[in-house]
Parts: sequence; C-alpha cells; structure tokens
Amino acid sequence: MKIELENVKPMEIEARSFEIITEELGDTPLIPGTELIVKRCIHTSADFDYAKNLCFSENAVKKAIEAIKNGACIVTDTQMAKAGINKRALARYGGEVYCFMSDEDVAEIAKKNGTTRATSSMDKAASMDKKLIFAIGNAPTALVRLYELIQDGKLAPELIIGVPVGFVNVVQSKELIMDTDVPYIVARGRKGGSNIAACICNALLYMIDNKRD
Repeated sequence: MKIELENVKPMEIEARSFEIITEELGDTPLIPGTELIVKRCIHTSADFDYAKNLCFSENAVKKAIEAIKNGACIVTDTQMAKAGINKRALARYGGEVYCFMSDEDVAEIAKKNGTTRATSSMDKAASMDKKLIFAIGNAPTALVRLYELIQDGKLAPELIIGVPVGFVNVVQSKELIMDTDVPYIVARGRKGGSNIAACICNALLYMIDNKRD
C-alpha cells in the first residue's frame, strides 16, 4: 500500500491544519465572532462536533475579552488546564491563572464537608477579591457549585467556560450554567476536557493579541 504524505514544512503545519478545518467545515454556520474559538477547539481535538455543540451566551466573547483586558484572572479545575493556558499572554493584562485543587485547605474542607475538592475550590475562588473567569474542563461538581454561588449572590463571574467531559452529571451541570445570567461558553453534551478549557482561554488571548496595535 502506497501512502502519500503532504509536503508541509514544520512551521506551516498549524496553518495547513486550519485550512483543512475551514475546508471541511464548508457551509457549517458559525456565530460571527466565535469562529476562531470553534476552529481551535476542533484543531485541539480533531472533533468537528464542536462546530455544533459549542454554545455562547450573547456577547460572551466580547465580554470575556474586555474582562481579560481589564485584568481578570482565570480559575481552572485541573492542573492540566492551568498548565495549558498561556500565562505569559494573560500576564500582559494583569491576570493570573489559579488552580486550587491541590491546596491542603481545599482538601481538608472537602473532607470535612463531604464534598469534592472541585466544589471546595470554587468556594475558595469565590472568596477572592478579583474579576474571575472560570475554565472548567473536568469536574461537573465545580459547575454545580458555581451555579449555587451565583444563585446565592455570592459570585458574579466575568465568564464561565463549562466544558467538563464525562457521563455523571456532566450534561446537567452544563445546562445549569446556561440557565444563569452569567456570560458562558459551554460545550453542550458529554464532550470537553481540560485541553478544551485551556484551548478556549488561549483562543480568547490570541484574539486580543491579534487586535493589538
């Protein structure tokens, strides 16, 4: 069997990948202003379902970009997502990335209250006096807790990226976030992951940097 490979230079691989994604999307309708985010999620996962299952609240991208430019910080539910976010780009606007999942106080409170560390870490984040964007790619319990904190008037996130992957309460937790007045980017259904959470954050940062003078 003869296999023919494309002759693509290393520095051209990403550009060629996006050309292929654009070609294969064809006439698939995308919300204006969200195209780069959708394409980067597809690039990260090779899954074209993100063209249909990514849901954006009204002006979510615009509001997120403004929040980042005004120094918003990002809270994630995994060290993997934290590692994947471009911290140097975020720092240009005064923001930092946090993940409290490994913190001893979070573990102790979770054990005491009989909850998950993800739940406890959202409580810790809510106590911060900062503008916050939440990037949740693993724990639906984090989304459930964010919903509760929002309903109780204890938290007003600048944006929630709700893309946990899995089966137990994943779909339901995403629907809860979509039932709030908080700006959101949600991968409806079971798909997602820490890599997708980081990817969306980086897409937002890339969009800002590309508009810089």
